[in-house]
Amino acid sequence: MWKQKLELYDKLVAICPRFDRKGKTVPYTSANGHMFSLLNKDGQLGFRYSKSVQEKYIQEFDTTILKSHGAVMKGYVLIPDHMFEDLDKLAVYLNESYDYVMSLEPK
Repeated sequence: MWKQKLELYDKLVAICPRFDRKGKTVPYTSANGHMFSLLNKDGQLGFRYSKSVQEKYIQEFDTTILKSHGAVMKGYVLIPDHMFEDLDKLAVYLNESYDYVMSLEPK
């Protein structure tokens, strides 16, 4: 299942030309010194957003904050599996996450 998710994640990132996928064991995207998406070992995808957008999407997606390796990933919304069915729409949300980290102070 993880390999299938990785393939979908790679296809998703390929739709978004402003950034590249990084990481070998834990695939992720980052910009401006901030990580903004990751695919954990359990095949769970999380996108990083501002607090207000997190709250909005947690309600809209009927989801929660991402937990990875037993830790709560503050700022990351867990992307439900069914959202992988429409990668073009999912790319809109990923690009929104990218735009958010680009608004932050560079690290």
